[in-house]
Parts: sequence; structure tokens; C-alpha cells
Amino acid sequence: MFDSLSDRLQGVLGDLGKKGRLDEESISKAMREIRLALLEADVNFKVVKDFVAHVKERALGQDVLKSITPGQQVVKIVHDELTTLMGPGSAAIALAPRAPTVVLMAGLQGSGKTTATAKLALLLRKEGRKPFLVAADLQRPAAIDQLEQLGRQIDVPVYRSDSKDPVAVAKAGLEECVRQGRDVAIVDTAGRLHVDEALMDELVRIRGATKPHTILLVLDAMTGQEAVTVAEAFQERVAFDGVILTKLDGDARGGAALSVRAVTGKPIMYVSTGEKLNELELFHADRMASRILGMGDVLSLVERAEQAVAEDEQKEMEARLRQGQFSFDDFLRTTKMMRKMGPLKNVIAMMPGIGKELKDAEVDEKQLARVEAMVLSMTPQERRLPHVIDGKRRLRIANGSGTTVQEVNRLLEARKQMEKMMKQLGKGKMPVFPGMGR
Repeated sequence: MFDSLSDRLQGVLGDLGKKGRLDEESISKAMREIRLALLEADVNFKVVKDFVAHVKERALGQDVLKSITPGQQVVKIVHDELTTLMGPGSAAIALAPRAPTVVLMAGLQGSGKTTATAKLALLLRKEGRKPFLVAADLQRPAAIDQLEQLGRQIDVPVYRSDSKDPVAVAKAGLEECVRQGRDVAIVDTAGRLHVDEALMDELVRIRGATKPHTILLVLDAMTGQEAVTVAEAFQERVAFDGVILTKLDGDARGGAALSVRAVTGKPIMYVSTGEKLNELELFHADRMASRILGMGDVLSLVERAEQAVAEDEQKEMEARLRQGQFSFDDFLRTTKMMRKMGPLKNVIAMMPGIGKELKDAEVDEKQLARVEAMVLSMTPQERRLPHVIDGKRRLRIANGSGTTVQEVNRLLEARKQMEKMMKQLGKGKMPVFPGMGR
């Protein structure tokens, strides 16, 4: 989502970093470029003005100008200010001391509100909670059926009613939630194509009847500054507590993510990073700032890896890698883990120090499937002990996987190189890559 903005900011800050010393003129020039980059990213004009003023004031301080590495100091200032702009720290739903915790979902039609409701339920279920969904969107004909279908996919019960009164449905849903012993009730409310009095009146009545502990506003990141305008309108009438930003993986410019907290004072609590139901995560402003500035996001990467692999499997794999062992069984476990972590391109983007060329490269998931087919065409002994694979076995593997002997040869050689690197790492040495000096 932030690709264009990220490229512009990294270019500006990279040029600053190359200079041995900075003066007011070079900083002012950089600030003009940053201002343009943010405006082109559809960030609110007033937010841009305040942001650039804060960065410039800090960058012109004597501690920076007299520093040994002034360029790096400016990068840190921009990172800090981006973090502050999007909201320092992270905010999650506050659970009520007495169950059930009631969460009210609000937003315009088409923002992905119903899907976000199911995603949130799945996230809470993974955290050990017992969520319960209430289908109170009576405006969109398919909304109730959609929520029921999503509920079945994530194994979370959904309450529906034939009543035409959304307030009565919401109240009855909370009673059913208590009866079933669930501890978080998530109420999906109706949206409209635009903000209107009927929408707001209905929301106010449901809020009064359910007394929610948290009101979440679902905003479509693809709508840019329009999302901020919508947020202001909702804040005026229903005083929401936080934002779920959807479609963050889309080709948008990022203005909503960078503006919404500064304009409304309410934090972005969760972000949807893909279409799958497990692609909703807690928003961390500092991690997002790091991603925008090309610093990667190691913490999120580690968290995804931990979720994708069981603890005992992690320890076993780590022990084997420390011993410099990397069989094709290990390869299958690794690819399975990578798939659970999300699209490979998103995983690569989180890695620090990845060059722009690699980050922008098209990741061919089909090629990975071909490699998996070759491995699955091997016998258990061949996967465990790759050195037994001779010419006849290579031909059989190629025929079984619909590939060529040359592709099988390349796979075997790549595994050898990987095992060699693991042995070097296990001995505390920096691995030597082909074509590079030590």
C-alpha cells in the first residue's frame, strides 16, 4: 500500500544519509520533497503541514547538525514522527471485567465491515476467547447470510432473527450470547453507501440498547481522504473508540492510515492485510513506520513464524539447523510454515535490508509448487537422505512431478548449498555465498 510513499521517502532520506554534514538548505530541500511525497500519498494537508514542521524543527537542532551521523539522525526523527502521527504503541479491545464484552462494528457499505467482523472474531478465538456474532445488518439483503457463512468457516456461532428491528435483534443477540456462555459479543450493524441521518440514528439506538464497551469503525484504506471525512462524521455522532483499516494490501496511497488518528484522535487498532480470514492483525505504529522507511518489521515476522509453527516443532527444527542438517523433510516443513505466514511477497517486505529490486520482484508461487511436487515425488528415504538419489532416481522424480531432470538437479544442488550455509552458521561463521568473497 505504501510502496510509492516508501520509495519517495527512502530516496530523500538516502540522499541525506550520504552527506557528511547537513545545513539548513539541504534539510529544507529534503522537507519539501517529504511534503510532496505525503501530499501525493493523499495525506490530509493540515497533517502534512504539522508533520513537516515538527521534523524540520527537530532536524535543525544542534544535536543533529553537530552529530557524526546527521543523516541517520534525521531518519530516526522521521521514524519517530511517523510513529507519533499514526499513534504510539498499539491498542487492542479492552475486555470487560464481567462477560460478555460487547463490541459494536460500524462503517459504510462496501468497507468490508462484515468480513472484518468475522476476522476479528477469529483473531479473538485464537487468543483464547469465545466470540459470538450478532447479525444486526438488516439493510443489505445478503449481509446475514454472509456472516453466517463466515461464522461456519471460523467455527463461531452467529445469531440471526426474522425481526425487522435492528435494535431488537441486537438486544436478543446479547441475551443469546449470555445464554451460550460466550465472552465477547460482536454486533455487525448496517452501513450505507454514504453518511446519512438514518444510518446514524440507527447506530445511536443500537448503541443505547447494547451499551458496547468498544465501538470500532471499519474504514476502507482504498478511499484515501474520503475515509478520514467518514471518520469525522461518525466521531461526531457515535464517538467510536478505534479504527479497523481494511484493504491495506490494495493499491492505495496510504493517506487514510497516516491521517485518521491525527484528525480524529482515535487510534488505528487493527489492520486487514489480505482477503483471507486470518489476515487481520493488531496495528503497531512503530512497525508500520519501519516498513514505510524500508527498515523491515522483524517483530511481526517473528510473531507470524511463531503462530505458524508449533513450539516443539520450532525446537526440533532449530536443533537440526544448528547441526547443519537440512533435509527435504525440513524443506517441506519450512514451505508449510511460509504459507501459513501469508503471501510470500508480504513476508519478504518485512525483512530488513531487502533491496528494492528483491522487494519488488514478482514472487512465483507456482514455481514453489513445482519444487514441492519434486520433493513429494521422492520416497521417505530420499527426503531424509538426499545423497542416495542417483541418476535413475532423479529420472523417476522428474517423471513423477512433471518436471525435468535438470530441474531436479538444480533442486539437489540448492539443498547442498543451503546445508553448507547452515553448517557455517552453526559454527558461528558468516556464510559464503556463491560469487562473493569471504
